[in-house]
Amino acid sequence: MAATPAATRPVRGEISIGRSVGAAAHPWLRSASMTTAGPSCDVRQGKRLPRRTLAGYALGSLVTGPFGTVPGLLLLPYLTDTLGVAAGVAGLLVLLPKAWDVLVNPVAGRVCDRSGERRPFLLGAGLLLAVLFAAIFAGPVGTGGRAGAYVAATFLAAATAFAFFQVPYVAMPAELTAGYAERTRLMTWRVAVLALAILVSGALAPLVVDLGGGGLAGHRWSGAFVGALIVVGTLGAFFGTRTADSRAASASEPSLRGQLRIAASNVPFRGLLACWVVQAAGIGTMLAGVQYFADHVIVQESGATFLFAAFVGPALLVMPAWSRVGARLGKLRALIVSSLLFAAGALALLAAGSLPVTVAYLTVAVIGCGYAGQQVFAMAMLPDCIDHETARTGRRQAGVFTGLWTAGETLGLALGPGVYALVLQLFGYASSSTGEAAVQDATARLGVLLGFTLIPALLVAAAVLLLRRYDDRPGRR
Repeated sequence: MAATPAATRPVRGEISIGRSVGAAAHPWLRSASMTTAGPSCDVRQGKRLPRRTLAGYALGSLVTGPFGTVPGLLLLPYLTDTLGVAAGVAGLLVLLPKAWDVLVNPVAGRVCDRSGERRPFLLGAGLLLAVLFAAIFAGPVGTGGRAGAYVAATFLAAATAFAFFQVPYVAMPAELTAGYAERTRLMTWRVAVLALAILVSGALAPLVVDLGGGGLAGHRWSGAFVGALIVVGTLGAFFGTRTADSRAASASEPSLRGQLRIAASNVPFRGLLACWVVQAAGIGTMLAGVQYFADHVIVQESGATFLFAAFVGPALLVMPAWSRVGARLGKLRALIVSSLLFAAGALALLAAGSLPVTVAYLTVAVIGCGYAGQQVFAMAMLPDCIDHETARTGRRQAGVFTGLWTAGETLGLALGPGVYALVLQLFGYASSSTGEAAVQDATARLGVLLGFTLIPALLVAAAVLLLRRYDDRPGRR
C-alpha cells in the first residue's frame, strides 16, 4: 500500500500514546510520549488478526528463543569446563561473533527492505541456522585453543544466519497490522511462545547434555536438539503467515546511509533502543551465570534446569495479566513496572546462599514475571515507532529499524556473557577441561553470585532512565 506524505493528509499510521501515560506519572514521564496529528490509540483499533496468523508468527519464537538463550546459557561453561579455555578468553570468543551482528543486522534489514518480501528470508536463514547451531557444539577438534577457534568461527556463521532470520521476522508486526492495541495482542502471543521456547530450550538443553553423557558427547546431543527446535519454528513461521496481509510502504529509502540517518533522527526509537540494549546486557549476564549459580551457590544437581523452569514457567501464566496492565497503564509505564520487578527480584536473590532452595526458585519466578513484561511491552512499542516513521516519510524502512533493534539486542546479549566472564576472571574463577566444574574458593563463589544478581539488577533498573528519550512530540524531534 503506497503511503501518502504526511504533509498532505492525516496519516492513519501515526499514533498518540501520550494519554496512556497518565497524569500521575513521575514528572519526567510526562514528556515520554509519541504525539502526532493522527488518531489516538483509542481510535486506531486496526483489523483483528486471525488466530492462524497470530500462532504462525508466534512460532518464530522457537527460532529466536533458543538462539537467544542457549548460547548464553551453555556456551561459556562449555568453553571453560569442557574445552579448557580460560574464562577471559572464553568471554571474548562468545562476545566477538555476536558483536559482528551489530554490523550485519542493519545490512540484513537493508536487503530485506529492498526485496520487499520477508517470508523467504525466514525459510532460508532459519534452516541454515539449524545446521550451524548443531555445528557449534559438534566439537570436532578436541580441546584447547583450536577448539575455541572452531567454536568462534561456527558461532560467527550462525550469528550471520540468525540476522537474516530475525531482522525480517521482527519487522513483520509493523506490516501485519496498523492497530495500536492489536500489536500488543500479537506480541502477547509471540512472547507466550517465546517463554515456552526459552523454557523448553533453556531447561532441557542442559538436561540433554547430562543425559547424553556430559562433556563433548552431551553437548553434541544438545546442539542437535536445539537445531531441531529451530527447524520447527522456521517452518511454522513461514507457513503460518503465508495468508497474512501486508501493509508495507511501496518503496524503500534509496540508500542504507539514508535509512540509518532517518532511524537515528527518530527520538522515541533511539530512547527505546538504548533501553533495550542495556536491559539485554543485564539479561545476558544473568543467563550466562545460570549454570555457575546452580553449581556454586545453591549447589543443586540439574539446578540449571530447575532455575530455567522457575524463570520461564510463570511467564506463561502472567501474560494475560501483563496484557491488562498494559491496557490500564500504557505500554511505557508497564515496561518500567516490569523492569523494576525484574531488578527487585534479582537484588533479593543476593541472599540465595542462606535461603532454602525453594525460596530461591520462587524468587527467580518473580524475576521471570518481570522479564515477560519487558519483552511484551518493548517489542510492542517498536512497531509503533516504525509505523510512525513510515507514515511520516512514506517509505519502507522497517527492515533497517529492526536491523538496528536486533543488532542492539544481539550486542546486549553478547555483552552479558562477556561481563560475566570478566567478573569470573576478576574473582579468580578456576577453569577445567574435565567436563566438570572445578572446586572454587569463597572469592570465586562471591563473583558467581554478584554476576548473577547485582549486576543484572543494576543494568535493568538503570536502563529505564533511558526511556526519557521516548518522545516524539512536534518540535522535539
